[in-house]
Amino acid sequence: MNVIREDVDALNAILKVQVSQADYQPKVKASLEKYRKNAKIPGFRPGHIPMGMIQKQYGNSVLADVLNKVVNDSLYGFIHENKIEILGNPIPKEGADSVKGDFNNPTEFEFSYEIGLTPSIAVDLSAKNKYDYVKVKIDNELINKQIDDLRRRYGKLVSSEQVGDKDLILAQFVELKEDDTILEGGILNSSTISMEFIEDASTKMILTGKKQGEKVIIEPSKVSRGGKDTAAMLGINEEDLATISSKFQLTINEIKHMEMADLSQELFDRLFGSGVINSEEELKTKIGEDLKGMFIGDSDRILTRYIYDDLINKTKVDLPDTFLKRWIRLSNEKPILPEQIEEEYDGYAKNLKWQLIQGTIFKANDIKLDNQEVIEFTKGLIVSNYAQYGMPAPEDKELTENALSVLSKKEEANRVAEMLADQKLIQYFKNTVKLNEKEVSYEEFIEIAKN
Repeated sequence: MNVIREDVDALNAILKVQVSQADYQPKVKASLEKYRKNAKIPGFRPGHIPMGMIQKQYGNSVLADVLNKVVNDSLYGFIHENKIEILGNPIPKEGADSVKGDFNNPTEFEFSYEIGLTPSIAVDLSAKNKYDYVKVKIDNELINKQIDDLRRRYGKLVSSEQVGDKDLILAQFVELKEDDTILEGGILNSSTISMEFIEDASTKMILTGKKQGEKVIIEPSKVSRGGKDTAAMLGINEEDLATISSKFQLTINEIKHMEMADLSQELFDRLFGSGVINSEEELKTKIGEDLKGMFIGDSDRILTRYIYDDLINKTKVDLPDTFLKRWIRLSNEKPILPEQIEEEYDGYAKNLKWQLIQGTIFKANDIKLDNQEVIEFTKGLIVSNYAQYGMPAPEDKELTENALSVLSKKEEANRVAEMLADQKLIQYFKNTVKLNEKEVSYEEFIEIAKN
C-alpha cells in the first residue's frame, strides 16, 4: 500500500492511494470463504459450493467492500502519521481518473481523494486590545425590585373587590359581532389574564377599578402576549385567529390580588436557610451579592460577542471554499441543492472561521481539556442542578458515577466539553485583553444582551 500526496495549492491537496493485489487479495479470499461456508444454494451442501459460483455471485461486492476498508484505513493512517490538519473529510476526486483499475480483472488500483487543508492563521489578541465589559448597576432600585419579586413569589393570592394594576382576572370571553351583540355560535371561553402584562394603556385603563360581575368590550390581542397566548386564552388554534372577530365581551368572574409575603424571619429562613439572614439590611446585602453573581455569565457572553465580532472581521482566514461546498453536498444525509449550499455557505464559513480562531488560541496558549477536569466540571453541573431544586448533592462517589454516566453519552459529552471550552476561552479573554468596565442599568443591560 502506498499513499502519495500532491499539493494543488496552499489549501487543497490530492491523496492517491495505490493498492496492489497483495494488499487486498488475502482479505477477499477470506471473506469469500466465509460466504462459501454460510451460503445456502439449492443442490449444494453448505460449505461445498464451488468457489467459482461464490466468486461469480459475490466477488465484485466483496472486492468493493474490502477495497473500501483497506483504502480508508490507509488514507486516514497517512493523515494521522503525517499530522495533516484537514477540514471536513477526504472526498473522492472529481473526474473519470478518480479510480484506476478493473473490477472485472482486478490487479492494481489507484484511488484519488481531495482534501481541504486547515489554513495557518494568526490571532492578534493582547493587552493592547480594549473591550467594554458591561455590568449591571446593582442599585437600591434593582435590589428592592428583586426583593418584591421574592415577596410576590412567596406570597398568596387573595380575593379583591376591584381590579388593580398587578391583579389577576378570571374572566369569560364571548365573541361579538360588529354591532357589539353576541355572535351566535361564536367563541365562548373562560381564561385568566394578568394586568401586570397588559401593555396597551387604554385597555389597562378600561379594566382598572372594575368589579366582579362587570362587563367590558376589549380586543383579545391587547390583553395577551402574542398570537400563541391569544389563541390559548380563547381556546382556539393559532391559525384560526385571522378568522375571528376583534371584539369580545369580557365578564369579570373573579379578581385575585397577590398579597406579598411579609419581610419577616420566616421569609428569610425560607429563602436562605435557618439563621443565615436575620435582618432586612442583611437581606439587601445578600440580594446585591447574588445579583452580581447572577449577571457575570451574561457579562462574559457579551464580552465574548464583542471579541468574536472583532476577531472575525480582522483575522484573515482563507478557506478551501470549492472543496468545502462539495464536501457539504456529499456528506449531507439528504439531497441538498447547490443554490441552498450557496445561500447558507457564508454562515457555515463564519462558524468554521471562529472554530479555527478558537483552535489557534487553544494551541498557542496550551489550553487543554483534561479528562479529570471534564469529570469535575460535569460534577459541578450536576451539583448546580440539585441546588436549583433545593436538594442536597449526593456524596462524591455517587456524584462521580453520575458524571461518568452523563459523559458516556456522546451528545452529552460533547455538550459538556463545549461548555468547559467556552469557560476556558472566556477566562483567557479576561486574562489577556484590557477590560473597560462599564456599568449600565438593568434595562440597558437587557437590550445589550438581546442585540
